[in-house]
Amino acid sequence: MDRKEDLCKEFIELYNVVERVRKECPWDQKQTPQTLIPYLLEETYELIEGLEENNSEKIKEELGDVLLHILMQSVMGEEEKKFSFAEVCKNLRTKLITRHPHVFGNVEVDGVKDILTNWETIKSQEKEEKGILSGVPLNMPSLLSAFRIQEKASHVGFDWEKPEDILPKLKEEFKELEEAITNKNREKIEEEIGDILFTIVNISRHLNIEPEEALRKTNKKFIKRFEFIEKKIKELGKDWKNLTLKELDELWELSKTS
Repeated sequence: MDRKEDLCKEFIELYNVVERVRKECPWDQKQTPQTLIPYLLEETYELIEGLEENNSEKIKEELGDVLLHILMQSVMGEEEKKFSFAEVCKNLRTKLITRHPHVFGNVEVDGVKDILTNWETIKSQEKEEKGILSGVPLNMPSLLSAFRIQEKASHVGFDWEKPEDILPKLKEEFKELEEAITNKNREKIEEEIGDILFTIVNISRHLNIEPEEALRKTNKKFIKRFEFIEKKIKELGKDWKNLTLKELDELWELSKTS
């Protein structure tokens, strides 16, 4: 049996198992496409964690968990006669062929920039006028959403030339935030904080840094250092409320060397 035959066999058997689970498991029978959303998000983040750790076993397992959700949603779609998994596959195949005219057609491209520009142009034509940015989900994490919005705009030439060009804009936004704080204008403060975050995402994108991942790592670093401080406070037999800011800062600096 060659690789493709083995793949077809395993996939069909997996799909049959998912169908049976849906029909015979009381818990799975109760689920709807909407009730599974939190679990899909959880599995997606676990996959991301495996990818960040470059853990092959974890990646393999979590890819399977995400695939389970794709198949289960497809089984539910078939139950409600809305769509079939075959249609899901056909739509994806058609999309890939259509959006890669340099692979499946006779379009010539000069590098990745041309490929991305073609992708966004074809996509906007498929969506019939909704526009270049219409495909960014509104409920994505805001940092990731900002990254994708900027990325899509850049594919059609709406972008800064280099990261250094964005720094003056960041300084400008900080100055506007200072003015808003001085004027105690809460609405303007919120707006300027949003502008600063958006600008920082722009800088990170130009430096090939994924802001969501960068912030996730900083969160983990903060948790580790904060837990170190908690442990030290217990070892000293002290209480948070009895420590000065100077003492806490000294413990924070100590945590960086732990």
